[in-house]
Amino acid sequence: MKLLSIDIETYSPIDLRTSGVYRYANHPDFEILLFGYAFDDQPVNVIDLASGETLPDEVICALVSPDVIKTAFNANFERTCIAAYTGMDMPPEQWSCTAVRASELGLPASLENVGTVLGLKEDEQKLKTGKNLIKYFCRPCKPTQANNRRTRNLPQHDPARWDMFKEYNCRDVITERAIRKKLSRFDIPKSEERLWAVDQRINDRGVRADVGFARNAVMIDTIIKNRQLREAIELTGLENPKSPAQIKAWIQETAGITVESLNKRAIPTVRKDANNADVDRLLDLRAQLSKTSVKKYRAVLRTVDTDGRIRGLTKFYGANRTGRWSGRLVQLQNLPKNQISNQELDIARQFVSAGDIESIELLYDDVAGTLSQLVRTTFIPKEGCRFIVADFSAIEARVLAWMAGEKWRMDVFKSHGKIYEASAEQMFHLPTGSVKKGDPMRQKGKIAELALGYGGSVGALKSMGALDMGLQESELKPLVDKWRAANKSITKFWWDTDAAARRTINTKAPARLQYGMAFLKRGPLLKFKLPSGRELSYVKPAILEDQITYEGITQGGGWGRIETYGPKLVENIVQAFARDCLAEAIVRLEKKGFPVVFHVHDEVICEVPEGVSSAKELSEIMSEPIDWAPGLPLRADAYECYYYMKD
Repeated sequence: MKLLSIDIETYSPIDLRTSGVYRYANHPDFEILLFGYAFDDQPVNVIDLASGETLPDEVICALVSPDVIKTAFNANFERTCIAAYTGMDMPPEQWSCTAVRASELGLPASLENVGTVLGLKEDEQKLKTGKNLIKYFCRPCKPTQANNRRTRNLPQHDPARWDMFKEYNCRDVITERAIRKKLSRFDIPKSEERLWAVDQRINDRGVRADVGFARNAVMIDTIIKNRQLREAIELTGLENPKSPAQIKAWIQETAGITVESLNKRAIPTVRKDANNADVDRLLDLRAQLSKTSVKKYRAVLRTVDTDGRIRGLTKFYGANRTGRWSGRLVQLQNLPKNQISNQELDIARQFVSAGDIESIELLYDDVAGTLSQLVRTTFIPKEGCRFIVADFSAIEARVLAWMAGEKWRMDVFKSHGKIYEASAEQMFHLPTGSVKKGDPMRQKGKIAELALGYGGSVGALKSMGALDMGLQESELKPLVDKWRAANKSITKFWWDTDAAARRTINTKAPARLQYGMAFLKRGPLLKFKLPSGRELSYVKPAILEDQITYEGITQGGGWGRIETYGPKLVENIVQAFARDCLAEAIVRLEKKGFPVVFHVHDEVICEVPEGVSSAKELSEIMSEPIDWAPGLPLRADAYECYYYMKD
């Protein structure tokens, strides 16, 4: 099939990074400045739209032809911008994203970094001049006397720079095409290409936001924060009562104690040592002032489009070790947990919707915290619809038990599904059904389940808050030992996976595990084949000092060598498998006419007309058996709501 490689340079007064491409491209002043393209292996052409050139008929026909695949690095940007600029529909099924293909192979997600890692020839590498050129031509400029008070730089304002910009645009097409050619030797399942198209449709659809509610939340928070800041200044006389250094000095002068730290763990000690009402009040005010409860509301207001919907909330293959989606813009992946009941949530939401500050302050001591818990409720269905929310129950625990063949866990998931209670009973040899909610033993089962499934030990328990939950230090190691003793098949699976990876790295021969899973060596990649047929990729694997290593994106964001081992590989595998289960559910829901407006972790939110379907039907669709996961006991819980919430 014919390929059309595309890269565009654009202008908009909207900040692309914070507002997203949909809001960016829908601004009235948005335009495409340069349109770089090449058909197959033909020379690259750059159309200077900003200087009056027009797209050739051949390109316009190709853009709408289903017989031409349009390719770009981060194709969502090109596809969305071209649709906004031309008014033509850009079906995602006719596009292919080279950035996604790179991520699927464990490579970086930026054009420049992929080119570097792949070792492209110098004349194929992305030019490094782009950042300053984009700043000059693609964003508004500050009006000054020197630039005659203009707010935008056009080609005629610096022809030499403009020529450099055209060269930069041309090179991006060359680089994207060179990357695509290098990656084409590795097959990507057709199912993943189809899934990317579904993801694009969901991002194009977006979700409605309650803009008035978000504005009122910001207004309430601003008024209260200003009041608290004035009180803190009056109480202390400090110029900046948010400054840790100034606060420490003030506490020393007021209470006669030296304060080493003001972090969360140190505050109770500071209060106790100071034993002073003014210090207590300042620390209360500081805690309130430091809360960023309206950060996500501001993100909503930045990203919402003129039709009241926010688009582009998820990034396909955002986590390139597992293929899971990641959040963008409003970051729905890390919303605060609800600590108040749904009834209280509804009342608080009504007060915020009405802008009733007095009632909010009267009923809630922690206004900032309450606003934070209400962020979810900003997302609402369109008129005549309601949300149906369906969430996989304990999906990772179910997948891990299924993969490892941990029979007692499978029996739990096929029956009542109460894994925390059952885990405590198994670890401590208690009668079945004896551990109930509220039992201290359930707490031990819960923390063990959350911390120990992927090789975690005492450190993992502490990180999960075991000591804060009331467990003693002396209980932690025995708890680890009991969990592992109760889950022999899972611990065996960790080390079987470790041994299989080592075997393939050392011999280049396939190492097979259950359910069709296998490690495979393909060129510079260690591949892991999942039951779905999708493959995880580890770049340039090697055993160094008896440690499994590979190249990838480090925690610091750079490219480097990463160490791993069996339990960590199992974590990747389980999370990737859970992602594939979610993908299967999303595709099924879309095919059956349930529009997905967004999804978070293992939860799907559909916008369904009143009187159509039910929570029961959606939970049944989510729970249907999957052909490539025979015997996996899936379960999904669903509920209906008129704003996004946790049931």
